[in-house]
Amino acid sequence: MKQTIFFILLATLIGVEVKAQTDSIVRAKILDDGAQDAEKFYNKGIADFSTKNYVSALENFNEAIKLKSTFERAFYNRGTTKIELNDFGGALLDFNTAISLSATAESYFGRAMVYMHDKNTTNALEDFSKAIELKQDYAQAYYYRGGLKFETQDYKGAEADYSSAIQYKPGYAYAYNDRGSARRMLGDFDGAISDYTQALSMGSDMAFAYNNRASAKRKKGDSAGAIVDYTEALKLKPTYAEAYNNRGSARFDAADYEGAIVDFTKAIEQNSGYAYAYNNRAAAKYKLKDYKGSAEDCSKAIQYNADYGYAYLNRGIAREMMRDEKGACADWKKAIELGVDAAGNYSGDCK
Repeated sequence: MKQTIFFILLATLIGVEVKAQTDSIVRAKILDDGAQDAEKFYNKGIADFSTKNYVSALENFNEAIKLKSTFERAFYNRGTTKIELNDFGGALLDFNTAISLSATAESYFGRAMVYMHDKNTTNALEDFSKAIELKQDYAQAYYYRGGLKFETQDYKGAEADYSSAIQYKPGYAYAYNDRGSARRMLGDFDGAISDYTQALSMGSDMAFAYNNRASAKRKKGDSAGAIVDYTEALKLKPTYAEAYNNRGSARFDAADYEGAIVDFTKAIEQNSGYAYAYNNRAAAKYKLKDYKGSAEDCSKAIQYNADYGYAYLNRGIAREMMRDEKGACADWKKAIELGVDAAGNYSGDCK
């Protein structure tokens, strides 16, 4: 009856690093006055960006481009600034221009970030790959490409990209965490736990890494160890609804149904529309023979997720125990329509 839900958090570091000026200082001797002024505005923009004064940075990059229309670095950094200001359409135009002027790894990476924001996975993957072709040790590009591969369920590809990110940036805690998630999806639970542990050794304030390591421990049947890690996650982030839900599931595994209900309730307090937590709390209430409460929680789960097949299945089971055969059969029929084949084991006597 239990519907177990795990959560994998792919750490997102939205932002593109600004490319600083690296030309020789003698450039000022050969540039005309307009180009020299463009460089001055450009450098002011760099300084403003570094202090997160994005509006001023944008204004300075605008001035630099007015004075030097082929200023590739200014287009790149203006695109980066527009990302910070949530102007993704404008950023895309700037990265396109930067690439047309000089196809650099950084500009392809920036454009890939825009595509990723727009959920254009195909183009984002292509641009991250182009960035890597131009800069083989581009750890951040490997990391984000790995994230996209993970989202498309290419877990082997994701694992390989995260490994490359770690190779070129050995202290990359987020890459260790996310490689752990890829390995967990591949069934390598020991490898996953090792990666999560490595991530935590680099950044012990990573609540999501504790949550993820706990879920890997649950997969190995270590409910006690999982509960310890979920608790650590909640110490760091007391509003972590997923960790409450997952700790509740671990307590359910250990037959601590009262404790599970407490955790599922806390998850719902943090996220009132948390359908999975309602369904999981329904499972715990069913174990305690609170069939009415179980059915009510399933109804709440369905309220927030009308296509939640397991909630229909479980409400049908609770309704059967309440002698509501008509309601139970209707729920099982709906669960089957939603692809929950297990509901067929209960609907055999339905007319």
